[in-house]
Amino acid sequence: MKFSPSRFVAAAAAALSVATIGLALAQSPQPAPAPAPAPEVATPPPPSITGTAWILMDYETGQVLAGENIDERVEPASITKVMTSYVIASELEAGRISEDDQVMMTENAWRKGGAATGGSFSGFEVNQTAPLLDMEIGMAVQSGNDAAIALAEHVAGTEEAFASLMNAHAQRLGMANSHFVNSHGLSEENHYSTARDLAVLGRAIIRDFPDIYAHNKIREFTVGPITQRNRNLLLWRDDAVDGIKTGHHSGAGYCLMASAQRGDQRLISVVMGSTSEAQRANDSMALLNWGFRFFETHRLYDAGEELATQRIWKGRDNELSLGLAEPLLVSTARGKYEQLQPSMDLPATLVAPVEEGQVMGTVRVMLDGEVVAERPLVALQAVERAGFFKRLWHEFLMWWQSE
Repeated sequence: MKFSPSRFVAAAAAALSVATIGLALAQSPQPAPAPAPAPEVATPPPPSITGTAWILMDYETGQVLAGENIDERVEPASITKVMTSYVIASELEAGRISEDDQVMMTENAWRKGGAATGGSFSGFEVNQTAPLLDMEIGMAVQSGNDAAIALAEHVAGTEEAFASLMNAHAQRLGMANSHFVNSHGLSEENHYSTARDLAVLGRAIIRDFPDIYAHNKIREFTVGPITQRNRNLLLWRDDAVDGIKTGHHSGAGYCLMASAQRGDQRLISVVMGSTSEAQRANDSMALLNWGFRFFETHRLYDAGEELATQRIWKGRDNELSLGLAEPLLVSTARGKYEQLQPSMDLPATLVAPVEEGQVMGTVRVMLDGEVVAERPLVALQAVERAGFFKRLWHEFLMWWQSE
């Protein structure tokens, strides 16, 4: 039969049409339905806080719900010990130390952080050992400076070496405006943090090391003949509060990082530079109550949930499933969930090979014209490269489609 260019073009056009039938174009993903849509409530301003800097953060999303001077450098005082606990927990997880290790209360730790210094102390006897876990609890509950120094020496040899571990973890966690030079939090040059960074740290220890975090809700702890109460007054005011750490010295003022969980929602508050123990507790409680009353957190998408399928060229499969590697949660003012506007940015043409988990685009969630969440859109399965003839045919189809 004689070759007919017009017949070939018609056949190719028909093949292209068949090849693209059923193509799932990337649509804006729809958020999961809210379990019970709440009526929109006018959100009043946050309570007035007495302090140099403060922040309220949603634990699940990391979103800042309110704050003032959140990136201003402050002295973290004994909230420093949360990072000390984080480093210890990391070393325990890595197997480099054990809960049963006998930690020496050295004369250096006792002189720098013991009762004679006028600061918080744990009461472990000098030149005697105690189990590592007991000493960590003494540091968390009693805010023992002596215990913090002894633990630092046990883990890293010297407090200076331990501080380098603290800074390494701070950098990894994204605490961009923090620097530590000691394990206890007494005032020293170049020892600083911010309200935002401390909230990030609180979120990290709750997420990464919940067993160590749980020590912060212990109300009192006894070492020898001495029983000391946890200085976090919120532990007695609200059963939803389960941490986290107080701090105070003349340069820092009265400080409190607190966390509470009501239902599925957890909030973290940080108040720095307050005027008294009672004031920092009152302000922290007011912030938490305000956040729980006027904000809600929703899970929009689960990890591994298929949000879209997209045509993929030159692959053994013709479609690629797309989703998220981690759950996507968003915090909004109550009643605004239905106003969330999710969208998806994705290249018009996807070509194999593609690895599972490979970033292919972006999922973005808008509210009132602002981006409230953004996550990488990833391939949910691998697609291997097709054979030679299929790749050649797809090359022609891609060229034809572009004309």
